[in-house]
Amino acid sequence: METTIKKYILAVVTVNKDLVGGGGAPFFYASSQEEQDKIATYLARITESVIHDLENGVYIIVKH
Repeated sequence: METTIKKYILAVVTVNKDLVGGGGAPFFYASSQEEQDKIATYLARITESVIHDLENGVYIIVKH
């Protein structure tokens, strides 16, 4: 039986370094909410992925 991963986190974007750490995805730290939105939007466009807001100051970029 073959197992494939169809959805995975490509990146994490946050303004609060204390909320995230470790893990297998790259982390991008923004200096403001505006910069966070901009970084997340660009990453999602470039990677053809989707932004998910965890509503705690953290966005994840997910490839579906």
